[in-house]
Amino acid sequence: MAALAFLALFAMAAGRGFNARRSNTVDGSQNALPQAGLDDRGVAANDGSDAVRAPDISSLSPQERADRLYNRVMMLASQGKVDSVQFFAPMALTAYQMLSPLNADQRYDMGRIGEVAGALPLAKAQADTILRENPNHLLGLILEARLATLAGDTTQLHSYERRLMAAEKAELARKRVEYSRHQDDIVNALQQARKSLGIKT
Repeated sequence: MAALAFLALFAMAAGRGFNARRSNTVDGSQNALPQAGLDDRGVAANDGSDAVRAPDISSLSPQERADRLYNRVMMLASQGKVDSVQFFAPMALTAYQMLSPLNADQRYDMGRIGEVAGALPLAKAQADTILRENPNHLLGLILEARLATLAGDTTQLHSYERRLMAAEKAELARKRVEYSRHQDDIVNALQQARKSLGIKT
């Protein structure tokens, strides 16, 4: 199922590319350049202008490439640039597949990319795998809750939110690297869960 969803995402992105007019909203050329807060590897031009050359990604490790593409897709999604998300998401997913075998952190990243790109079966497969290995993993529960929200399944949403609240203390005490990396996602999800379940802080 995950492989089929991955192929479907590629087909969707390719279709958009073939059918797009010159006025489409894909900002691929813009995003090929370093951006403040996302890429700090650009080198300023020597001609006195503000132009910046694209960074040399050949020197990056496979994990660094995947991280960079994840950050780019998430940034574009937050800006509502749907066409650009569809343009970069297949690249990002390919970068993560090259890291196999994947850990929970990498699977969460893939799941989030799938979520914002509309490849929900792929995102669901990542969440299921995370929770199969650790039923209390916060990122797996968060990803499942996000997918339940998209599906409009309030029963499943509240179930995952209750599991998230119950696992919070013990899991955070484990000080997993991925919890530090996705701290904002965890804090926001816990706040939303408390609000959704009517739990006062």
